Amino acid sequence: MAATGLPSGWEVRHSNSKNLPYYFNPSTKESRWEPPADTDTETLKEYMATHHSMAHSNDVAGQGEGKIRCAHLLVKHRDSRRPSSWREAEITRSKEEAIEILKGYEQRIQSGESLGDIAVSESDCSSARKKGDLGFFGHGEMQKEFEDAAFALKPGQVSGIVETASGVHLIQRIQ
Repeated sequence: MAATGLPSGWEVRHSNSKNLPYYFNPSTKESRWEPPADTDTETLKEYMATHHSMAHSNDVAGQGEGKIRCAHLLVKHRDSRRPSSWREAEITRSKEEAIEILKGYEQRIQSGESLGDIAVSESDCSSARKKGDLGFFGHGEMQKEFEDAAFALKPGQVSGIVETASGVHLIQRIQ
């Protein structure tokens, strides 16, 4: 991996809901939009220009080799990486309660409702306003559990419940 200029333990990730890079520390689970203290800003600028410029964005024109497009429905719980969302300032439900809520959505999808229509009002991800659409992404751009489940789907297919550090998801592969 190329040198990022970030302090030890930090990495650059890509927010598909905002289509912007952010900074994440897997050991502390801290995520932030601004580079952490002690960042070598010149090295970071070079890294970002090479790896996160507009030429690499996840728009439809730039879908690229090996990328897929998915929508998801996220239910966060109190142990999620960030237990708050556009729907609730503080999420206090347990993981078990989140899974039960998601099972209800899963039944609605199996009865013919679309994941996207449910996501608009029920997903804890800001991608809800886009019917849960995360755009195109490739390997290494999502949390591993999410990526593994998404790449295992055929277009049109909806996953079972997938657990990540963000919460619990239903994922639908679009393309």
